[in-house]
Amino acid sequence: MRKLRAALVAACLGLPAVAAAADLIPVESFARHASMSMPRLSPDGQHIAVRMDDGGNHALVIYDVADMSKPVSMLRMPKFEMPVDVQWVSPTRLVVEKGKMLGSIDRPVGTGEILATNVDGSHQDYLFGYQSGYGTRGDTRQADDGWGSIDGLPAKANGHFYLGAQLWNDENHSRLFDVDAMKNVRHLIGDIGVGGLSFMVGPDGKVEFAYGTNTDFEYVAYQRLGDRWAQLGKAQTGKLFAPFATAPDGQHIYAKYSASGGPTELVEQRLDGADRKLLAKDDFGSVGNAQWTAPPLQPFAVITTTGTPRPIYVDPSLPAAKLYMAISQKFPGEFVDFINFSEDGRELLFSVSSDRDPGTYYLIDTEHYKVVKLFTAAPWIDPAKMAERVPMRFKASDGMELEAILTVPNGVPMEKLPMVLLPHGGPHGVSDDWFFDWDAQFLASRGYLVLQVNYRGSGGRGVNFEQDGYLKWGTRIQQDLIDGVKWAEQQQYADPDRVCVYGGSFGGYSALMSVIRAPKLFKCAIGYAGVYDLAMMYKKGDVRTRASGRNYLANVIGKDDAALAANSPDQLAAQIDVPVLLIHGEADQRAPFAQAKAMRAALDAAHKPYEWMAKPNEGHGFYTEANNVERLNRMQDFLAKYIGKGATPP
Repeated sequence: MRKLRAALVAACLGLPAVAAAADLIPVESFARHASMSMPRLSPDGQHIAVRMDDGGNHALVIYDVADMSKPVSMLRMPKFEMPVDVQWVSPTRLVVEKGKMLGSIDRPVGTGEILATNVDGSHQDYLFGYQSGYGTRGDTRQADDGWGSIDGLPAKANGHFYLGAQLWNDENHSRLFDVDAMKNVRHLIGDIGVGGLSFMVGPDGKVEFAYGTNTDFEYVAYQRLGDRWAQLGKAQTGKLFAPFATAPDGQHIYAKYSASGGPTELVEQRLDGADRKLLAKDDFGSVGNAQWTAPPLQPFAVITTTGTPRPIYVDPSLPAAKLYMAISQKFPGEFVDFINFSEDGRELLFSVSSDRDPGTYYLIDTEHYKVVKLFTAAPWIDPAKMAERVPMRFKASDGMELEAILTVPNGVPMEKLPMVLLPHGGPHGVSDDWFFDWDAQFLASRGYLVLQVNYRGSGGRGVNFEQDGYLKWGTRIQQDLIDGVKWAEQQQYADPDRVCVYGGSFGGYSALMSVIRAPKLFKCAIGYAGVYDLAMMYKKGDVRTRASGRNYLANVIGKDDAALAANSPDQLAAQIDVPVLLIHGEADQRAPFAQAKAMRAALDAAHKPYEWMAKPNEGHGFYTEANNVERLNRMQDFLAKYIGKGATPP
């Protein structure tokens, strides 16, 4: 009411009604870390395990469902280390896959270490990892010099889990162990002389399939026949065949499949490949994560990966499907995700999120339909004040239909707005989606229309679409982004005189390459933790340290020195015609600090204007909240300087 009276007085006096600074969402709101995430419900439905973040200090915290006011136990981890996967192997014991936060742009990277703990915090053990000598079997585990992952669980919780292992000195080998997490005893159940593969285990605990991208960057699939592995031919696998679960009848399996490289489908078939049946598909994009029933597990729906996410029902008559529909009706405009049931199906942990809401977690008693709110991921975010994200499609200059996502400032018509192009990182296998995006929401809160394009090379649309970006980092991918900007201007969504580009990681590369490829289209560019010299990727950074990474580089950027130089921003700095802001962490391992210094030196040599922000002890994207506040303020001021302040609601 005070704000309304002030505005009325200003109007009566003929004074301009200027929005108070307090109306602007604080920068700090977009720099905070979610304190609780990744919950998992115990098999008996009595406990919840949650990942806790306290400003870089992480822990696995276990709560009694009946009393969430104080934790039952806590497994603390060293600074910047955290659980990246947690699984209950029994009602009283959990296994934890350990990871490390190398920067805010990338997801946490697994360290390959597997820990175990009881629900009360007792009997903590080191089950696998490169730190030989740890754990109850440390004196016999010196050979564990490699990377381990939690690759699955038996059909019924019995204290065991499946451990995938890749040894550093034997990259051309994939192994799977059945591990007793209480006794720290393991036995080998899968072993194949091909690196980088995942396994599918049948309900009898025997390995059925091995599949994935090998160290030569080729997709392969094998079936276990007696005591040997038989490689499946293209007639059986198509361009992608990824079996992941056995159907309840024990005779069929579920798999992700693509015959010719188009969008991935969900199929059901017999073990020998016969009786293959299509369960779900989407013509534009691949089918994504499955929604599962209570045990015995079967998928009742899969979620679309493009557009506004929606369920494609495999069997809408299943009780879990009907429950999903009922819960979804209670949260209109939100996406419901079933995380996991208790083994008896009486308790269900689920989340609700949207383009405006980072997410809230709930527990429902499926017998009495009593719903309990557990926690909100980012309680300081008010969804009503956040911007709508609108998935749309447009035609690229060569006729290819692409997806764009526009984040529209709250309360402002989408007409000739100042715009920021925000290319995603990766680039391969990664995509932008409808869900809450911190960068896009920050920029929209400052009045800028935000354009994100799922260019060729992105994930979510099949093998062919992803491979269409190989060897085209500086050409076709950039043209897709440029075409997206021109489309937004033609639709009069964006003001052609007020467009900048900002991106992180590969998006930082695109921020500099796009202004080189399209002179006069942009007014400024912000590169954040970017790669600016492609040839340097073979000499510095963590991608090149393993054979699989080097083969990846050879396939996606090539080895031709002239081509690498012709598509590296630092070699083309003289062609940059806009002011640049470079932001980088000095401890970045993915895109080393040398990349930013090379770009800075090139801009100096070409006498081009730029601003500079570097922070020690920051990795691939800033993690410290104070540094992120400073980064966002610098970006805000930089954009306002070159395309003006964003639109404000009428």
